[in-house]
Amino acid sequence: MPTIAEDVFIAPGAMVIGNVTIEQGASIWYNAVVRGDTAPIVIGRRTNIQDNCTLHVDADAPLTIGDECTIGHGAIVHGATLGHHVLVAMSAVVLSHAQVGSNTIIGACTLVGEYKIIPGGVLAVGIPATVKRDLTDAERQNLLTRAEGYYQRAIEHRESLAGIEL
Repeated sequence: MPTIAEDVFIAPGAMVIGNVTIEQGASIWYNAVVRGDTAPIVIGRRTNIQDNCTLHVDADAPLTIGDECTIGHGAIVHGATLGHHVLVAMSAVVLSHAQVGSNTIIGACTLVGEYKIIPGGVLAVGIPATVKRDLTDAERQNLLTRAEGYYQRAIEHRESLAGIEL
């Protein structure tokens, strides 16, 4: 049974199943699937799981996503550990037992393979993921700005859907 903080926004069409903990201010957007059916999933504060994402686990690979992360449209994150302030960009894939450090960007369409370790504070792109460079101060700040923007959007969407029978 999921444990969901009171102020979490879960959009119509999104599915949250099994042993899932979603912390304060997080948001699960339209048609995202969060399946903690064989191991736990923890989604940190003010983290946004955007439209059409899939979050899943293996029995030996729980999923932990830190605070103020952005999981971009269509991304798949499976049984991995992500630090705080991570962007997994659109259509990227992060596989079981991978570790992504805080303040990191995983570029669009990137594949982070099983057991791969991506350090904190970097940009990683490609198939397979390789570290290209350290993030700039502006990019690090943008990670926080992006999370805050989705937090505010979630409030707006929750208010606009209030009273609508879905």
